[in-house]
Amino acid sequence: MDPSPPRRRSVLRRALLLAVAVLALRLLYGAFIAVSAGAAGWPLAVLPATAARRTHVQADVPSPDAWRTRDWRKAVDYHAAVLAAHLADGLLAPGSRAVCLGGAQEALAMRELGVADAVAVAGKRAPPLVLAGDDRSLPFEASSVDFVYAGRALDSSRRPAHLAAEAARILRPDGHLVLLTSSAADAYSRRSLQALLPSLRLVRSRDISGQDAASTLRELVFRKKNGAGADPTSALPSNCSIGGHKLQLLAHAEPLIQEEPLKPWITLKRNINNIKYLPAMADISFKRRYVYVDVGARSYGSSIGSWFRKRYPKQNHTFQVFAIEADPAFHSEYAAKKGVTLLPYAAWVKNETLKFEINGDPGKEDEAKANGRGMGRIRPAAGKKVSGEVRSVPAFDFAEWLKRTVTEQDYVVMKMDVEGTEFDLIPRLFDTGAICLVDELFLECHYNRWQKCCPGERSPKYDNTYEECLDLFSSLRGSGVLVHQWW
Repeated sequence: MDPSPPRRRSVLRRALLLAVAVLALRLLYGAFIAVSAGAAGWPLAVLPATAARRTHVQADVPSPDAWRTRDWRKAVDYHAAVLAAHLADGLLAPGSRAVCLGGAQEALAMRELGVADAVAVAGKRAPPLVLAGDDRSLPFEASSVDFVYAGRALDSSRRPAHLAAEAARILRPDGHLVLLTSSAADAYSRRSLQALLPSLRLVRSRDISGQDAASTLRELVFRKKNGAGADPTSALPSNCSIGGHKLQLLAHAEPLIQEEPLKPWITLKRNINNIKYLPAMADISFKRRYVYVDVGARSYGSSIGSWFRKRYPKQNHTFQVFAIEADPAFHSEYAAKKGVTLLPYAAWVKNETLKFEINGDPGKEDEAKANGRGMGRIRPAAGKKVSGEVRSVPAFDFAEWLKRTVTEQDYVVMKMDVEGTEFDLIPRLFDTGAICLVDELFLECHYNRWQKCCPGERSPKYDNTYEECLDLFSSLRGSGVLVHQWW
């Protein structure tokens, strides 16, 4: 008796069962994508071609061992679920030229969704999915790409501003950039990210689950404008608008000290414990660079070394420091300070030579004159009695310098202690629009305060009153500037 027919039936039965299992798995994958994208809040219609291409794209992409691991496959499936929504909405199409900035998993996810001309960019070339490139130079011509998927590339980049600029450069007009980030949870951070992409417009955003399902990410979708777009270095408006990102910060700022303190040297120094620093309220990751400007720096240890570098919350960013100090007695110590640029001039409203008076607190003029380390003060006009040593110093237009040195893409912290000249400098910053470039300001306002040396007597050094100082602080906050009372 020939036993082959029963064996053939058994083999056929097993082959049929295997085929049914494969079909079921493909159908389950299609349902997974539909549910994942639908749960994210946007409608999704899964294309029939999607399931048909769900085979590691074996026709044109080899499968290295790393691509067969469970974690690698999980990443591909995650990005496929995210990108499927954009296929359904028409932002991404099978014929799109698409670039992924996060890795080969993203490019493979696109190809499995039917976008045949999708590639990733990484430090090392891995054909056919990955081209070599870096944050400063993506290997594509300007305006040559239809769709850029950044994934979380900006979060992990050491130079997010450069990568954002490159993504915008290669994108064609009306093309789309999609990115995922964990750093845009607050309005300030989102506004900072938008400033890195002046030629693109944010069209929508949504919260989605992260790859580990326990975290939440924000997905932002940008469209490139027709035309050159905004130039972050162009002329700034004379008045700053109070956007939502500023209102959020100002709502949490410490209140101003409304009543004039009887012992200001104690009250104002205690106030440091109440200060709500901007990096403690918002994420500052999406900035081109980080700058600290100390106007009236005096010695390195006065505020740069003793306060800013030790106490200011920098979120692990490295700051470029500018020290502006006209008194030559302090200049030599800055020569050996790394990361500090000294401007040996007086900050003023125009470029000219001014008289610079070096004195001390009332009753200590002789001591200040002897050591040359008193509180320097510009004397732009004659008519007041000189109480200390007077020198001629070069002065520069501080507002114009600030506009040439930083942009809205930078994070700028400023401390200003200029012995009364703030009543000249602050209005000039408003008039030129340079005030819009300052993210956080620590301002010592000088007024005819009560003196330590002489109870019941006010300082003859300053004409302004405490009420005028309050008006100055209020005008700054009213224009959206996070300003703190300093000492």
